[in-house]
Amino acid sequence: MVQGVGFRYYAQHTAQGLLLAGYVRNRVDGRVEAYAVGAAEQLAAFQAALRKGPYGAVVRNVLEEAAALEARYAKEFSIIPDL
Repeated sequence: MVQGVGFRYYAQHTAQGLLLAGYVRNRVDGRVEAYAVGAAEQLAAFQAALRKGPYGAVVRNVLEEAAALEARYAKEFSIIPDL
C-alpha cells in the first residue's frame, strides 16, 4: 500500500534514469504496478531501486512477473491513470 511517499514519481524518475520504457500506476487495492521494458541489467537495477523505495517508504514486497511487450509503452516511461 502506498500512502503519500511519492512512490510513482520515484519509480518514474528511477526508470527514466535507467533509460527504461513502461509505466507505473496505483492499483485500487493500494498496491503499485510497474511495467518496465529494458535490458536485464537495467531491469535488475530498477527492481533493486523499487525494493528500496523513496525516502520515507517502507517496501514490504516486490513481485516480478514476466509480461508480453506492449508496444504503446515501449518508447517512454510514464505515470498512467490508476487501475
